[in-house]
Amino acid sequence: MRAVLYTEFGVTPSIADVAEPTCPPDGAVIRVEATGLCRSDWHGWRGNDPDIRLPHVPGHEFAGTIEAVGGEVRDWTPGERVTVPFVCACGVCEPCRAGQHQVCDAQFQPGFTHWGSFAELVAIGRADVNLVRLPDDLDFVTAASLGCRFATAYRAVVGQGRVAAGEWVAVHGCGGVGLSAVMVAVAAGARVLGIDVSAAARAAASALGAAAVVDGSADDVAERVVAATNGGAHLSIDALGSTATWLNSIGCLRKRGRHVQVGLMVGNDARPPIPMESVIARELEILGSHGMAAHDYGAMLGGVADGTLKPGKLVGRTIRLDEAPAALVSMSEPSSVAGMTVILPQPA
Repeated sequence: MRAVLYTEFGVTPSIADVAEPTCPPDGAVIRVEATGLCRSDWHGWRGNDPDIRLPHVPGHEFAGTIEAVGGEVRDWTPGERVTVPFVCACGVCEPCRAGQHQVCDAQFQPGFTHWGSFAELVAIGRADVNLVRLPDDLDFVTAASLGCRFATAYRAVVGQGRVAAGEWVAVHGCGGVGLSAVMVAVAAGARVLGIDVSAAARAAASALGAAAVVDGSADDVAERVVAATNGGAHLSIDALGSTATWLNSIGCLRKRGRHVQVGLMVGNDARPPIPMESVIARELEILGSHGMAAHDYGAMLGGVADGTLKPGKLVGRTIRLDEAPAALVSMSEPSSVAGMTVILPQPA
């Protein structure tokens, strides 16, 4: 089969003919119909993920059709339309038994711990735990856009963030995750501020219903958010992952506010300072959010079905597999393409 393959970190990948994946006894092989290009894929290609072993096929936001299932699989048959969380679970460890598959002790991640979906086929273990059935009227591109970005944003805002109608929600970084968070929070009845250094990103946040936007390059971002919200955000999401956005997110909260860290903190940002005096004095909550379990997709898919959530609006373009290596490398520079890029691996 054809796949995007890299053999060195930071070197442009190639389109290669590689062996088709073997179906695990408890898993499935999925024919990939659409797969998102995510900044996490770029981080992996740059060598920032210790789980990746070379050579490697990236890709973790995908939707497709089951090609084959293993003999131990009970709930799935070939031909069904599915998607998969970017964090796949074992289903039997202590967190999994508590329903917290997104922090499974034995988690595996297509595109990171295993070869991923920038390919015609991808294998997924523990199919009965990790596959999500797609509604018949949900197209594959929109389904792929749910990916790690939208599903992660949904759980960050609704699950971890516990958003309530009428609350102020600040979203720091209006890329794929951030714009997803804006859409989810607006749909929940919250008043949203979008914060980004890019005027185009701020405009996109406004188009999705943000009540106000703030220039993320300003020296007083937190103060501007506090002023705009008459006392600070109830919930603040760092969707980018930097020391600056982390500190701004915590700094813009009102008393007893909630910060949710979604953006990955890597390199020099991996150990940011914590303004603990503010956390204590204002009784702030500091929370992480790491994807969403397959069994929790129902409410999100319900919102897509009734039109409350429209993740397809976040797709900026679709490209063929041949174009994926250059698109991955181009993420090293600021993008001129609005919205997420979705790769279509199957031959035209």
